[in-house]
Order: sequence, then C-alpha cells, then structure tokens
Amino acid sequence: MKAISIQRYGGPDGLAVVDLPVPAPAAGQVLIAVEAAGVGGVDTVIRSGALAAYGFKEGFVPGGEVAGTVTAVGDGVDAAWTGRRVWGFTGTGGGYVEQAVVPAEQTLPLPDSLSAVAAVTLGSAGAVAHFGLRHAHFAPGETVLVRGAAGSIGIMAVQLAARGGAAAVAVTTSSAERGERLRRLGATHVLERSGHGGGEAPAGYDVIIDVVAGEDMPSFFDRLNPNGRMVAVGAVAGRPPADFGTKIMAAFQKSMSFAAFSAATVTRADLRAVRGEQFAAAGRGEIETVVHEVLPLDQAVLAHRKMAAGEVFGRIVLTP
Repeated sequence: MKAISIQRYGGPDGLAVVDLPVPAPAAGQVLIAVEAAGVGGVDTVIRSGALAAYGFKEGFVPGGEVAGTVTAVGDGVDAAWTGRRVWGFTGTGGGYVEQAVVPAEQTLPLPDSLSAVAAVTLGSAGAVAHFGLRHAHFAPGETVLVRGAAGSIGIMAVQLAARGGAAAVAVTTSSAERGERLRRLGATHVLERSGHGGGEAPAGYDVIIDVVAGEDMPSFFDRLNPNGRMVAVGAVAGRPPADFGTKIMAAFQKSMSFAAFSAATVTRADLRAVRGEQFAAAGRGEIETVVHEVLPLDQAVLAHRKMAAGEVFGRIVLTP
C-alpha cells in the first residue's frame, strides 16, 4: 500500500511516498480503508526532528487520525464493525496511509451526514478544544482569548467558547481576512499576533487558550485578569523560555495560573463521549468544520509546506 514516511528529519522535503505491506489488525484492532487523513500541527513538529529524543526515528509514518470504512477486525473485536464508516485515532503516527490499523476502542462510528474529511477536521481538534476549556475552568460570562486561532484547534475553541456563553471571544491572527472568518465563527474581537489592538477588546481575559507557546508566550500573562488562567494546548511555535514562570510570580497578587493540557490525560471513555457528541453536532450543522484544502496523499510534502508557510486556515486533509 501507499504511505508517507519521514525519510529525513527537517523540512517538508524529508517526506516521501513509500510502499508498505497492508497491515493485519492485531487483537483489539480494526483495519480501516482510509478515505481521509488529517494533517495536524504535531505531525509537522515530529517531521522537523524536534521530538527525535522521544524515540521518533526516520522511516516514521506521521498522521494521528483517519476516517474511512472498516474492512477487517482482529481477535476480540465484534465482527459487526466490518463495513462501518468510522473515525479512528492512530496516536502519534500511522495515519498517512491507504490502510490504517486502529485500536477498536479508539474508533467511533460516523453519522451518515458527516463526511470523512469533516471527521478528521474535527475529531482530535474538537476534543482538545473542549477539554482545554474545561481544564481552564471556563464558565459562562467569562472573557476568552484564543491565541493562534486560525488552526483547527483554535477554530474549535472559538466556536465552543461562543456556544458556551463567553462574554467575549478575542482571537489573535495574522490578517484581517482571517479575523473576519473567525468573527463568523463566533469571535467578537480580532487582535494582532502580539495580543494588542482590537479596538474595544477587553483589556484582560479570564481564560487564554494558547495553541502557539514559543518565545512570546510570557507576554500574554499581562493580558490575564486577576484569577485568570492560561492553558497551553499546543506549541506550534516551540517551547516558551525556560524562565516564563517568573512573569506569574512577578504578578503574585493577581493569583494567575498556567497549565499545559494534553488529551492524553483524558480517559478514553470521556474522549469517546465528547467526540461522539461533536460528530453528531457537526452532522446537524451546529459546529462548522473548516477545511483549508483537500490534497492527494502523495502531496503530503505540499501540505507540510503550506503548514510551514503559515498559509493554512483550518485543516489540510489528505485523501488516498
């Protein structure tokens, strides 16, 4: 079968099309004929080599989520899964393929009204946004800032905060055009990447959802209200400075807090429940899945180039 692997770490050109044997599902797994594979920010970080110390080696196949039809099941899996349209979480990799093996417990059936492309745009991002807001103890009536709102996680955080009754939902983004698109999704104020501007935007926020991290992250502590909470749900710009916590200590009397959030800390049952609810809501048109572009699997290099150039609004999806 056709797959995309990292032949050398670094830029997008290190990705290459390879032929691999069709995998057989082991006990507890299903085999999915992939119709769509999501391209996520973590894929680009792994491809860059930044996580090589965590055991990622050349030859690794990226991709964390797929959607398609179950064609075979392993021992211990109900045969009724065969022939069903599903979304599946492959983990840190294994999704840029024509045939993917996924643990059955990480697989969800899709409503007929939801396409495979929409499913991989929502599946991981929606859960991170939902539980990231919960991790921040977001409550109706609070003000929210989403830093780096043009990606799939940020877009979902904007929609969920607006639906959850936020008093204001501000976003940082790179252009007025993107800002207007985010307004249509629920944003009330559009800020510069620095967090400034926005006209009548709130001076401070109760919750900041940060998808970006990087060197500039500490400056956003200045935008937190007393008792404000910042939650980092991504790090597309890399790690923050090692001393970023000194900003919080310098403003000790504001009782601000910072936390990192990973969906790996959420139980599979809770993830499954929320994803199922979100798939149903998207199928009813209550949540918008924003797809930047659909590209053939063998154009994964182009997809990663677009990600690296900051051109993507929403999610790029690969189709075998």
